[in-house]
Amino acid sequence: MALAAGGTTIFLAFSPIARAIGNRIMHGKIPPPGATPLPDPRLDDLLDENAMLRRQLDEVQERVTFAERMLAQQQGARSALPRS
Repeated sequence: MALAAGGTTIFLAFSPIARAIGNRIMHGKIPPPGATPLPDPRLDDLLDENAMLRRQLDEVQERVTFAERMLAQQQGARSALPRS
């Protein structure tokens, strides 16, 4: 009887179920390699918000560049005037 219980224990230890349980214990809820993850609805919202923020940043950078050019022109015009 003990031999049958030992054989069953060894069989279960090397079975795919035992490996799956061991992987779950070691790695947690990680999808298996090659599996496609389920789409997260929050991801689309974050991507849209990221795109909007990038557009706003581009606009701000253009405004700063324009302001820098205007200041440089004003300073150039002041230095070209004769001093009295």
